[in-house]
Amino acid sequence: MGYFNEAFCGGYECLVSWADLLDLINVFPVADADTGSNLKISLAPFHDLNWNKAYVYEQLSLSALGNSGNIAVSFFREFCRADTFPDLAKWADIGSEKARQAVLEPQDGTMLNVFDRLAQVLGDKSLKREIAFSRVSGPLQDAVLATSKQIPDLDRAGVVDSGALGMFIFLDAFFKILAGREKISCPVSRLFKGKLKIRDSFSTAATKSYCVDAVIDLDNTDLDLKNKFSKFGKSIILVPDKSRLKVHIHTRCPDDFRSELASLGKVIKWADEDIDAQGKLSLPLRAGRQTVHIVTDAAGSISPEIAEKHGITLLDSYIVSGNESRPESSFSAEQIYSRLKKGVKLTTAQASTFERHQRYAGILQQFERVLYLCVGAVYTGNYAIVSHWKQNHDPDDRLMVMDTGAASGRLAVIALLTARYAAGSNEPGKVIDFAEKAINSCEEYIFINQLKYLAAGGRLSKTSGFFGDLLRMKPVVSPTKKGAVKVGVVRNRPEQLQFAVNKLQERLDKDFRGLIMLQYSDNKEWLVKVAQPEIDALFPQAEIVLTPLSLTSGVHMGPGTWALAFLP
Repeated sequence: MGYFNEAFCGGYECLVSWADLLDLINVFPVADADTGSNLKISLAPFHDLNWNKAYVYEQLSLSALGNSGNIAVSFFREFCRADTFPDLAKWADIGSEKARQAVLEPQDGTMLNVFDRLAQVLGDKSLKREIAFSRVSGPLQDAVLATSKQIPDLDRAGVVDSGALGMFIFLDAFFKILAGREKISCPVSRLFKGKLKIRDSFSTAATKSYCVDAVIDLDNTDLDLKNKFSKFGKSIILVPDKSRLKVHIHTRCPDDFRSELASLGKVIKWADEDIDAQGKLSLPLRAGRQTVHIVTDAAGSISPEIAEKHGITLLDSYIVSGNESRPESSFSAEQIYSRLKKGVKLTTAQASTFERHQRYAGILQQFERVLYLCVGAVYTGNYAIVSHWKQNHDPDDRLMVMDTGAASGRLAVIALLTARYAAGSNEPGKVIDFAEKAINSCEEYIFINQLKYLAAGGRLSKTSGFFGDLLRMKPVVSPTKKGAVKVGVVRNRPEQLQFAVNKLQERLDKDFRGLIMLQYSDNKEWLVKVAQPEIDALFPQAEIVLTPLSLTSGVHMGPGTWALAFLP
């Protein structure tokens, strides 16, 4: 089973590397720009620790999200049951059938065709593991290319189906790893040239609908639920697992649909998102590119929404909780801090070197010139890894890398303002100059509520953490190129706010028109009601951005932490 685990994990890591592009070309069934994000969340169990089939099978049904995620999970819950290479044919066939059964109205021109084609190719009993890649890749590529003509919206937009492309990327890496190939990076831009950018003329009408994902424990499993649910909306997918049912639907009346589910059993999971709002977020990124594309680490306090709005690519670290090892951008602040308050042990881990290499390669396939504003080398080994990769794979010097010496909000302010500057500049040299000035000038102050989380993560001795809490000490730290430096100690939240105000008044004029970033952990309400109004009154012309604290930082610093970053 060892090589299967490695292949599934590698397939997932390659999928993650192209998730941004999949979001960008997401057109069908609705243009809500979330296919890559949903697949990244839905198939994350393949990256978890202590990988085994029973665990993955259960976790996949719980993590499935969105149209693409639920269909993919229906296939992969079966496909991952294989014990040997010859077994793959059987389970691909079953998985393909399960995926079609899950969809109320199966549609050609989607990932369903990729699964069907895979099952056909693997049906050749003479196929050997060492050569499977060479036999599988071509037919799956053809299946993806065909999608652009099979669905009218894809044809009008001039792209392939993003879900089908995501499955090609996953399976391409999966079979390459099974064959023992060393060069894994998928040449997506070459294989699907001319089919990876939505035409400017393409538009769709507002759906006025919500994307709902729910899990219910059914009181009666013999009901004809497909017909029962069809009156509530479209894009219905049902993934059964004993008495439990995973439901996905696009509906205009989510409250009515939730009431319907509650009448059938216990609703144990519910999420709904405005489809039209999701699609609007991607419009700036779809509309054009900066002369220099900005990449940074998700360890900076840039939310996925801000990154999408300004065309910034985020490179994930992972948050580890028990057996789970999930990309940090797939978590919400609420999920992280509720677990920490319950005493759940959370840690962070860098993406594998393999995944990071795939991301660098994928980014250079998508963008002509890239500036990677890297989290400080004193905090991670990211700068060393990308620099080594660049020496061997970037002969044209298209990937520029800068060690910012920053993390959290300081890194976020540097990246956000550089991305804005790059959007209005045609000169890469000036973008670099701007970034350098931002790195040298940006400041951040982090206000930690309890030292015990730093102690639990090994960032502080447990003894000093205990006595700090006992004495109600709340340190103020500032991340620099040399590491996090303690710049003060206060005893309560009012003193924290006064410290922040004093620093702002020392460094900024009253008519300051620049950016002040406020970052919250589980204390957003306090920042909105107390801190933000006071700072706004002092600097009425400043732009104040409220955003979640980097979850990498949040895991180590804990609930109650907040931070202030600004560029004088």
